Amino acid sequence: MQIETPPTEKRYEKPEGERRGLVIVNTGDGKGKSTAAFGLALRAQGRGKAVQIYQFMKVPSARFGEHRMFEQIGLPIEGLGDGFSWKSKDLDHSAELAREGWAKARATILGGAHFLVVLDEITYPLIYGWLPLDEVLQTLRERPKEVHVCLTGRRCPPEIMELADTVTEMQMVKHAFKAGIPAQRGIED
Repeated sequence: MQIETPPTEKRYEKPEGERRGLVIVNTGDGKGKSTAAFGLALRAQGRGKAVQIYQFMKVPSARFGEHRMFEQIGLPIEGLGDGFSWKSKDLDHSAELAREGWAKARATILGGAHFLVVLDEITYPLIYGWLPLDEVLQTLRERPKEVHVCLTGRRCPPEIMELADTVTEMQMVKHAFKAGIPAQRGIED
C-alpha cells in the first residue's frame, strides 16, 4: 500500500449549473449495483423525498432483507417479475410481466410526484427484448425535470449510458460465489 498525504486544498470547483433530476446507471459484472441504488433511495427517503423502487426481476411476494427493512421505514418497493429467466416456467409470461411493470414505472416517472424512481434490474428485460429501448429512452428524456431515475443491471444498453448523467460500472475483482461459497443471507438477499 502506498501512503498518501491528505489533500489540504479542495480538488474541484463547485459546479455552476442548475439543479435538476439525474439519470444514474449502476451496471457491470461486480456486486453492488442494487445495493448502491438502495443506498441512494435511503438517502432520499432520509431527506423526506418521495421514492419508489421497482424490481423488474423480483416477484411481488419477495421478502429479501431490503423488503423487510423498507417496509419498516415506509419506503415503497415493488417486485414486478417472476424471478430470473432460468427460474421462469414461461418466458412469454415473464415478458408480459416486464411490460406491465414498465407501464407502472413509466407512469410513476412521468407523473412527477416522486423525487427518485429506482428501476432495479431493468437492464435484463431490455436486453432480452421484452421492453422497447426507444420508449425507455423517450421516458427518460421526457421525465419532469425534478425527477431522478436510477437504473441497475448488467450489460446496460450503451444508448442509456450515453443519455445518463452518472454511470458507475461495478467491476468484479473477486467474488465468494466463484470460490464455491453460497449466497449469504443479509449480504446477497
